[in-house]
Amino acid sequence: MADSMIDYGKLYRNGLPDPAAKWAPFPPYYFVGGNNDPEQIPIEGLVDAAASVLRREGAKLAIYNLGMGPQGYPGLRQFVADRCNRIRGTNIGIDDVMITTGSGQGLDMISGMLVNPGDTVLCEEFCYQGAMNRFRKIGAKLEAMKLDEDGIVIDALEQQLKDLKARGITPKFIYTIPTIQNPTASILPLGRRHALIKLAREYNVCIFEDECYADLLWDGVEAPPALYALDPGAVIHLGSFSKSLAPALRLGYIVAPWEIMRRLLPLKGDSGTGALDQMVVAEYFSKNFDKHLNHLNGVLHDKLKCMVEAVEREFGTSAECWAPKGGIFLWIKLPDSVDVRKLLKPAAERGIIFNEGPAWAVSPDNSSSHLRLCFAMPSKQVIEEGVKAFAQVCYEQTGIPVRSDNVQR
Repeated sequence: MADSMIDYGKLYRNGLPDPAAKWAPFPPYYFVGGNNDPEQIPIEGLVDAAASVLRREGAKLAIYNLGMGPQGYPGLRQFVADRCNRIRGTNIGIDDVMITTGSGQGLDMISGMLVNPGDTVLCEEFCYQGAMNRFRKIGAKLEAMKLDEDGIVIDALEQQLKDLKARGITPKFIYTIPTIQNPTASILPLGRRHALIKLAREYNVCIFEDECYADLLWDGVEAPPALYALDPGAVIHLGSFSKSLAPALRLGYIVAPWEIMRRLLPLKGDSGTGALDQMVVAEYFSKNFDKHLNHLNGVLHDKLKCMVEAVEREFGTSAECWAPKGGIFLWIKLPDSVDVRKLLKPAAERGIIFNEGPAWAVSPDNSSSHLRLCFAMPSKQVIEEGVKAFAQVCYEQTGIPVRSDNVQR
C-alpha cells in the first residue's frame, strides 16, 4: 500500500461483503455461471442492427433515457410485449413493460418493493442462488417449497401455507421459476399453474415469476402459458435477454400492471439502462428472434446430450441426472455419502469449477450431494474431458464412482 494512502480500514462501514480477489482467466473446465456459447453470438447480425439503428436514432443518445422515459426504449418494450403475447400467452402492451439492467436489477426492485426485514418469502427448495442471496440480504426469511420432476408440489405448498397461517405468517411472495426451473430445468404443468394461482389468491400472496430461461426449449417441448398470462393481478413477471442472446448486454425486463409499475419505477435507482444495448437488441430481435432461438436451442440440446452421455459413462449409476427440458444446466445427485463441498478444492486444483448443491438450495440439509453443471459455454470436447476429470477427482476423494478401471481411464 502506498505510504500516502489513508487508513481506510478505520473508515469502511460495518457489514461490507468480503473483499474481492483479482479476476483470473477461466480454468480449463469451467462449468459454472450463466454464460452461453461464444460461437452462437450473432456478431454480424448485431453489427448490422447497430449500424441501422444508430443511423436512424443515434442522435437520441444525447438525452438520458433517449428522452423517452424511464421504462426503457419503446422499440424493445414493444418487442417484449409482442413476444410475450405471441409465445407466453399474455395480453400486454408497451406500458406494462419496463426494461432493467439485467434480471438482477429486476430482482432487487421487486423484492425491495415488497419485503421488510423479517418477512417470509417462499422459494423452491432448489433455487437460483442470486435470488436467494438478494432476498436474504434485505432481511427475508426463506421457506422452501417442495419440488418434484414437474416443479412445485401443490399439495405440499397448500399445507405449508396453512401451517404458516396458523403461526400468523403471511409470506410476501412466492418466488418461482416455472418454465425451465433453475437448477432443475423442469416445467410446471398447466394444472399446477392454475392451482398455484388459486392458492396465491386464497392466501393473498403475490407470485414472483422468473422466466429468464423460458426461451431455451428443446425441439418438441412446449411450455404452458406464463403465470402472468393466467392472472396478471396475482403475478409480477421477470424476463431476460441474457440467456437468449448475451449475458454481457445486461438487459432484462419486468411485466406488471401499471399500479405495480408506478411503485417500481422510483426504485430503479439509475439514469436508465444502457440505451444502445436496448436499441441494438430491439433492432436485431425484431427481425431474427425465431431463427436465432431455433438455432441456439439446437446447439444447446446437442451439448446437453453430450454432457449426459459423459456423466453416464464416467459415473454410471452413481449419478442421477434430472431431465432438463431446456436451459443450460444439468442438475445431478450423487450418493448421499458424497458431500460435494469437499470436492470443490481438489476439483479446482485440477482446473474444474462446478456449482455445489447447497449454494442452490434453501437448506443445505437436502442438497449436499447435489451439483449443477453448465453445458452452454464449453465445447463438447471440453465437456467430455471435464466430466472425466471430475469423476476422477470424485473417485480419489470418496471412492465413488466405484469401478476398477476408474483410476487411469
